[in-house]
Amino acid sequence: MAVGCPYASGDPSSSNLRRDGNGDNGNAPGPTEKFLEQFYENDGKGTIMTSDVGMPMEDQNSLKAGERGPTLLEDFIFRQKIQHFDHERVPERAVHARGAGAHGVFKSYGDYSNITAASFLCSKGKETPVFVRFSTVAGSRGSADTARDVHGFATRFYTDEGNFDIVGNNVPVFFIQDAIKFPDLVHSVKPNPDSEIPQAATAHDTAWDFFSQQPSALHTLFWAMAGNGIVRSYRHMDGFGVHTFRLVTDDGNSKLVKWHWKTLQGKASLVWEEAQVASGKNADMHRQDLFDSIKEGKFPEWELGVQIMEESDQLRFGFDLLDPTKFVPEELVPVTPIGKMTLNLNPKNYFAETEQIMFQPGHIVRGIDFSEDPLLQGRLFSYLDTQLNRNGGPNFEQLPINRPRVPIHNNNRDGMGQMNIPLNNAAYTPNTLNDGAPLQANQTVNNGFFTSPGRTVSGKLLRAVSSTFADVWSQPRLFYNSLVPVEQQFLINAMRFEISHVQSSVVKQNIITQLNRVDNDLAKRVARVVGVPPPSPDTRFYNDNKTDFVSIFSKPLLKIDALKVGVLATVAPTMDGKNTSLKQASILKEAFKKAGADVIIVGETLSPGIDQTYSSADATGFDGIIITDGADGLFKANSSSAFFPTGRPGQILTDGYRWGKPIGALGSGKTAFPASAVHDGPGVFTADSIALDKFVETFEGGLKTFKFLDRFPLDT
Repeated sequence: MAVGCPYASGDPSSSNLRRDGNGDNGNAPGPTEKFLEQFYENDGKGTIMTSDVGMPMEDQNSLKAGERGPTLLEDFIFRQKIQHFDHERVPERAVHARGAGAHGVFKSYGDYSNITAASFLCSKGKETPVFVRFSTVAGSRGSADTARDVHGFATRFYTDEGNFDIVGNNVPVFFIQDAIKFPDLVHSVKPNPDSEIPQAATAHDTAWDFFSQQPSALHTLFWAMAGNGIVRSYRHMDGFGVHTFRLVTDDGNSKLVKWHWKTLQGKASLVWEEAQVASGKNADMHRQDLFDSIKEGKFPEWELGVQIMEESDQLRFGFDLLDPTKFVPEELVPVTPIGKMTLNLNPKNYFAETEQIMFQPGHIVRGIDFSEDPLLQGRLFSYLDTQLNRNGGPNFEQLPINRPRVPIHNNNRDGMGQMNIPLNNAAYTPNTLNDGAPLQANQTVNNGFFTSPGRTVSGKLLRAVSSTFADVWSQPRLFYNSLVPVEQQFLINAMRFEISHVQSSVVKQNIITQLNRVDNDLAKRVARVVGVPPPSPDTRFYNDNKTDFVSIFSKPLLKIDALKVGVLATVAPTMDGKNTSLKQASILKEAFKKAGADVIIVGETLSPGIDQTYSSADATGFDGIIITDGADGLFKANSSSAFFPTGRPGQILTDGYRWGKPIGALGSGKTAFPASAVHDGPGVFTADSIALDKFVETFEGGLKTFKFLDRFPLDT
């Protein structure tokens, strides 16, 4: 793939990335594991139980006064064990509490030293270890993965010049324009303070009251109400840096940039009912998908790109590049690919790695600089402050997952949990007793970080939103215009669901007023369901602008790695004593394996060849569903079994079809369609028992289509 960047040099074609491995694929440890293994605590075979200070001991019985007497205060083993347990939990993140993470490697496509001094981007093929944490935003650590929400996409680069974090989301915009409103936003979307209900949901009065009174939130709200709020998996979503940043060369020349992570799996989302059912059937759906795909060697990949703009372009596009509620359509500024990230190593310990990693927009390296975006400016303080709160002190950067892969030299000292032993007694600058060390580093000396020399600021002190931020309705309309009709319907249905839970008639009226400033048809279709009079058009911000890069359902997936195909089979033999059903299922499993998809064979019992029982299976666990020849008897109206809930096989098929999944049947399996309300049409594939090769190839195309939109009704 060629990079058409006027500022970049070098061939971006990628070679095979080194794979660090995770203990499951047999590869030798890579640099990430070699670094972390110095911190591993391995309780291997034959190790002896010790206290935290190394004393061999037993800890299964308390010290008591007599066989049936009270436990003694003297029992220091009990006290140390229980006290440690009592303090195991740290405060969860105020937002982004629910998440999953993985290690990987980033490989630069070329030498971009003509636009940035960042070392990790200045050599073709250079590899940099990374850690990525995906998350939802509003819910607690125990909430479900498939709650409708914006999703966090935070990436740490362990560069050879220190740690660099892109702390972003799966949408390119945010709810507010000034960080001072962040507590208001979060308070409004969190559960009601009196009842702690609802969890990880915005379908309540305070959230929509805020959205209607703070219309800058509309743009991000539209993205969340569309498929971006209920993604198929972390692997199937893009990531964005949200804010405008600067890339700066060694000589101080700067460009404005927007960071983009583009999934190389393709974008995919669930539908709302499917997401709701999944939250009950498997609340860990996204965590499990990420962990299992890496464990199986199907490493997810993203391409890092930048939109590159001149400093003079800040107001060029009809909005302000410093406004975090706006994005730059790719038709105006194409995304230039600059590297690829591969996640190839699962954490060894969730708490020590995924929970304790502490991202900050202020983790920056030479060659990258901030912009004056007021939301970004506030985040630079807030993220450091919240990490101090979670860790109880300033030494959280010394935790293994947070440590840079380069030596640390500064005059920071002491503090709770200090893990280093400083030897420099002259912990101040300037000094002569330590020969001036550690020495200062800047643009011209010792290759240090420097602020872009061209940055200037002037003006009176004031508390006000910039007039260039004022239009908060045109871009939500751009987003809405860019969706295919069924996606627009999904967005409308999501708003209907959410607003129907709002009790205040004033709030409902206010939100319809705001929606009407985006699109009159949208506002009327929502109002019709939530009991608000349909409004007359408010055309001030109406436009016909579109972009080709926001729709999820308009393009097929790029690959089907780790997608799940449920093959519905039976363990019952046929009249000749054979089992055609299981034989077909086994053949299908091997055929789809070659394309990267995982086949889960479902049967009545866990007999040989069966991966999952009907009693535990559900359509949310599959991206496509196939019925084998001979299994059709399970779908008959009078069929019942003590092995699974009544009608379960048919329910799997019916739900899969209603949720737009590809459906297939071999031989007599297609006779199950009428009873399960499956109709011939796009995404329904049948074949004779003997035509498996062609059937598999066709079904793979159905998996890439992912959702067949003709099955979803539109408003008339």
